[in-house]
Amino acid sequence: MYNSRQKGTVYEEKAADYLKSKGYTILERNYRVNKGEIDIIARQGKYLVFIEVKYRSSSTKGCAEEAVDVRKQRQISDVSLFYLNSRGYGMDIPCRYDVITISGDGVFSHIENAFDYCGRYR
Repeated sequence: MYNSRQKGTVYEEKAADYLKSKGYTILERNYRVNKGEIDIIARQGKYLVFIEVKYRSSSTKGCAEEAVDVRKQRQISDVSLFYLNSRGYGMDIPCRYDVITISGDGVFSHIENAFDYCGRYR
């Protein structure tokens, strides 16, 4: 059927559609630098939102939320800082880190403000 990258793309597309239906403006998809990747970068009102999308077909490997551990949070935080600097945003822009999980039965969970900035750089 799908390899894991193709499957990820399918669920990231579903997450982007969900966000658009909630009034978010999608700015970037799969933003990559050498430090890592952010699945979706969006605007919601005054917030710049960095969003990690996780899909789990079953709970045998744990729940999707558990996959966004401290290491992954640091990586997303570091990439977000690079994004802010590369796009000319000042440190005064309000940012948020969200996680969207999708289960095998298609249930979405959108965790707003799932974690705080915890990168190695500032």
